[in-house]
Amino acid sequence: MIAVTGPTGNVGRALVERLAAAGQPVRALTRDPERARLPAGTETVRLSLDEPAAQFDGATKLFLYVQAGGDRTAALLDAARAAGVRHVVLLSSGIIGSGADETHPIHVMHATAEQQVRDSGLEWTFLRPNAFAANAFQWAPQIRSGDTVRGIFADGQSAPIHEDDIAAVAERALLDDGHEGAAHRLTGPEAITNAGQVAAIGRALGRELRFTEISPDEAGPELFPHVPPGMLQALLDTFAASVGTPPEITGTVGEITGRPARPFAVWAEDHVDDFKG
Repeated sequence: MIAVTGPTGNVGRALVERLAAAGQPVRALTRDPERARLPAGTETVRLSLDEPAAQFDGATKLFLYVQAGGDRTAALLDAARAAGVRHVVLLSSGIIGSGADETHPIHVMHATAEQQVRDSGLEWTFLRPNAFAANAFQWAPQIRSGDTVRGIFADGQSAPIHEDDIAAVAERALLDDGHEGAAHRLTGPEAITNAGQVAAIGRALGRELRFTEISPDEAGPELFPHVPPGMLQALLDTFAASVGTPPEITGTVGEITGRPARPFAVWAEDHVDDFKG
């Protein structure tokens, strides 16, 4: 039995779908089981941070979304270990080990979680993806309503990774031997600019979309609705640094799964319905 936190998120849902399709017993731990709408055969359980032990009964492995436990992650890991979990695969971040400022809020959050996992006594594997292709959902409201996307840093570069490629690596790390103690750096296969991502979404939709660059001073909740206000400036600084800087590109997805990581254009085609009005 594999317990999966964050099962309604982009990566967690893709992982649950993969495990269910493979006939692997999977228990999805979510704060809202009634709305989870996960594949048939998935055991869906309410995530509890107050009484965490019972939700891990019978599970031997855990996929941990870094925000699932919040400031109670250590207790969650203790409960998992006491219930019989032996190996945790943590969805961390490529900011770790990148040379980035260690006071960056995203670095602090993920470094803290990694240390808590190390301290738990469990076998561990860290997944450290860089930019997610799914970050492009930030432009979905504008694309649904018109052909112009207002955004920051048109020439900012990244190698965005498809969430299902992260899930494919997580699946192998959970099911195969040899990933214990590994920190896998994950990226997409090629560099693309922000303007290039918008153009690729347009091609998938059969439309010509235009990227209009705005000043970072104009960026706010309408562009980054899910970013906590205290984290926004650090995020903007990270985006600014991506202009004129080639992104890290790894072949880890292909090495672990046997299939190369998918380019952003494929992600756009896979999610075309999400951008339709």
